[in-house]
Amino acid sequence: MASAPQPTALTVHQQSRSLEVSFDDGASFRIPFELLRIYSPSAEVQGHGPGQEVLQTGKREVGIDALEPVGHYAVQPTFSDGHSSGIFSWDYLYRLGAEQAALWQRYEERLASAGVSRDAPMIEAAGSSCGHHH
Repeated sequence: MASAPQPTALTVHQQSRSLEVSFDDGASFRIPFELLRIYSPSAEVQGHGPGQEVLQTGKREVGIDALEPVGHYAVQPTFSDGHSSGIFSWDYLYRLGAEQAALWQRYEERLASAGVSRDAPMIEAAGSSCGHHH
């Protein structure tokens, strides 16, 4: 089995709010912070099972304050809204980059079906905080 593409460079662009990731297979993506944030792989966003995803809104202006390496397989960004529990594997970053258009479309569809706008303030649903936001 061929090994997954490994990143050769990661650049945080604060001005354009995007993470530039170049991979050793020649692919290079600029992934908006907002996309990274709304598709964060953390339980806080993804929930604890299918259909439990927490729809993220109001993240258009989100920044990345820090980017920590996790072993040799992932990075853990600290977002300006305080979210820092998402660990983004290289595979996941690659998928976010490669499938941006489809992911944005899915996000727009989820917003529409929830009847909220992309810029709506985040609503903390009662009981969905995993008990660490007291």
